[in-house]
Amino acid sequence: MRHVFIINPKAGKRDQAARIYAMADRLREGRGLDCTCMLTERPGGAEAIARRLAETGEPVRLYACGGDGTASETANGAAGFPNAAMTCIPTGTGNDLLKNFGPDMGKFRDAENLWDGDVFPLDLIRCNGRLCITIACNGIDARVAESVHRFSASPLLRGRGAYLASVAANFLFKGISRRWTVWLDEERLEGEFALVSMCNGRYYGGGSMPSPEARMDDGILHTVVVKSMGRMTFARLFGPYSDGKAASYPDLVRVSTARTVRIRGEEDIVTCLDGECFRSREVVMGLAEKRLNFFGPKGCSPNATAR
Repeated sequence: MRHVFIINPKAGKRDQAARIYAMADRLREGRGLDCTCMLTERPGGAEAIARRLAETGEPVRLYACGGDGTASETANGAAGFPNAAMTCIPTGTGNDLLKNFGPDMGKFRDAENLWDGDVFPLDLIRCNGRLCITIACNGIDARVAESVHRFSASPLLRGRGAYLASVAANFLFKGISRRWTVWLDEERLEGEFALVSMCNGRYYGGGSMPSPEARMDDGILHTVVVKSMGRMTFARLFGPYSDGKAASYPDLVRVSTARTVRIRGEEDIVTCLDGECFRSREVVMGLAEKRLNFFGPKGCSPNATAR
């Protein structure tokens, strides 16, 4: 079996490629494994590498070395191939995917804990032709994610700090809600909405938890719909929303397990999948037909923090 480390040298605040190369060397020399390191050279590079390796039909374990974006690209390339499994070695800033593993998150930093770990299937979200591992968000949360990279460039802001700075900027200077038509399966909702987020995992935005009940392998996706509100109400709701208590505000927040969610707007809708953003006038989300083979430390669970 091949073990391939897909390294994003631009992830995080410093290049950790040398550390990953040394890690692969230790596995090669100490465990006798067939280890290779490959660097991504462009956006989408991790997906292309993962798909090329998976398409050979040979057993391969892929190590996505970067942040949530690198993990998402690798998943888009490897999903649906029974011979391919992936994991993550966090070198990015947010690494929200691995927060789902609770106390085992730290073990993912060393491939010595991963190479012979258990393989288990994860659900995925399909959204406008792409696959998403954790949360597909639309609205104020996606617009925050779209601008968070600008704040991440500051040496004073990392992870959660950059996210909170982006929240403040969008809260103070831009409108919170947008007028949309939203379908939850066949039910049609029309009006102004702050956000519509479909959750497979529980974390995004550096640690916010919109749906604490979401489990990554049960075939059920939780969609959080937040209605229009004023700035003061948004400020009061933000803390409980981030802490997984948004359902305590039923007059503002609705949680649905609809299988297909569609959003249509008169202007561009900002959508964010695992931290990567795009714009469109219509968004369609649902459970993906493909599943992702994922491996991690022995005994770990992607639902370790689920309530």
